[in-house]
Amino acid sequence: MSNIKDVAKAAGVSTATVSRVLAHSAIIKPETRERVLEAIAQLNYRPNLIARSLRVQKSARIGLVVSDIRNPFFTAIGRAVEDAAYEQGYSVLMCNTDENPEKEELYLNLLRDENVAGVIFSPTQQFNMASHTYGGRMPFVIIDRSVDSHEADMVLLDNVSAACELTKHLIDNGYRKLAGLFGDASTTGQDRHRGFLQALQEHHLNPVGVHFVSPRIKQGYDATLALLEQADRPDAIFTSNSLLTAGAFQAMRDKKISVPNEVALVGFDETTWDALVDPPITVMAQPTEEIGRIATELLFRRIQEPTRSPETVTLKGSLIARGSSTKRK
Repeated sequence: MSNIKDVAKAAGVSTATVSRVLAHSAIIKPETRERVLEAIAQLNYRPNLIARSLRVQKSARIGLVVSDIRNPFFTAIGRAVEDAAYEQGYSVLMCNTDENPEKEELYLNLLRDENVAGVIFSPTQQFNMASHTYGGRMPFVIIDRSVDSHEADMVLLDNVSAACELTKHLIDNGYRKLAGLFGDASTTGQDRHRGFLQALQEHHLNPVGVHFVSPRIKQGYDATLALLEQADRPDAIFTSNSLLTAGAFQAMRDKKISVPNEVALVGFDETTWDALVDPPITVMAQPTEEIGRIATELLFRRIQEPTRSPETVTLKGSLIARGSSTKRK
């Protein structure tokens, strides 16, 4: 098995230079870096990352903590974070909390003990930023959900305006009896509820039903059945995440409700299935690749500049209008 001395000898450089190349140091000349990388490839050299992290007190790994890996939004975020981290020579440890603050605490402590360079994560409602600084040893970047802190970088969607736009799309297409299903696990559902109500109020309308439920398929299914069975049945249903959308669509299909002729359906997040069903679902797509990339860039900047001022990046969603919300006849 090759070691760092073998690489240095093959490249005609010192072991310190090899270490700087592995650490992505900017002071290495491009031609020297290329020579070292060629030697690494020829010798199939694999650095001992554990030993390196103990030596330099910094790991070549970052943590990604998501609230529900079954949600396609977080799957897409994970892919974007992994791609961006890989480009910088880092690997990603991924953890799933299921919106459980105890699991969240467990995984944050585990990542700290693993000496990761930093963490990107979507916090539970119970998360308290002030109690998780770990003496500044573990940088954070918050995604998807805002936290009340002036110490953390955040990458968020403008959920209020996105929900308002999605609701106005329904109203502009002639729907007047709107109901909404919102996740109860985070600030995201609350913000999207605010945008939903804002659009209704601007058009002097009131919702015919609002349910705050766990953001899961079954809960979306059950809440939709309740809406369909009420006396004042909605002519359109708004959902605040893709799992609730799936549950709502399944409930309408099981009840043989014609979409959108009887009840329209719109939701958040573009997935692989929403364009394939009949009719395809109108969604507010989030820029998941951009969210993951920016979050990773902010984390690496925080690692390099621990004392810089925190930054919040707020992105816009994109309305994708499809057959589930066409103009009412």
